[in-house]
Amino acid sequence: MPDGGQPETPSDDLSDQEVRDNLLWASRPCFLYRQEFKDCKSIKARFNQYFIYGESIDCSQWGKDYDNCVKYEEKGDIVAGRKLLESEDERRHRRMAAHNANDTWKKRTSPPKEWNSPLPEWFVKNNENTYLAAKSKEKDGIMAPAKEDSLCSVM
Repeated sequence: MPDGGQPETPSDDLSDQEVRDNLLWASRPCFLYRQEFKDCKSIKARFNQYFIYGESIDCSQWGKDYDNCVKYEEKGDIVAGRKLLESEDERRHRRMAAHNANDTWKKRTSPPKEWNSPLPEWFVKNNENTYLAAKSKEKDGIMAPAKEDSLCSVM
């Protein structure tokens, strides 16, 4: 912990059991970290990175994540599990950064007032003979009558 008494990372204040529980849903299977590492270092990926970013990106974190995952899975190393959680948390924060920084749209805290109001009459009438409407009626236990003027035939 730093001198302020605060945990350095979110996983520092978790018990060993909480780390194990979080790794079940927050991490990926180990082979996926290895695959991401290999894909990141491939010629095709390097060409794409150069095209997008103007340079090759650092792939070493995928390799570290794979090593930590294997250490945790095979030896039960909690320190490696904590490092893996920290890496996944950082990856999640980077992925969501643009979404969280977006101030164009106002984020809702609840659904709109009339989100479940009936559809307009013209819309219902327009869609009453669609396949989706027929399947919906079947689901509700109402068998839709077969159309007599259908040009479809099964051979």
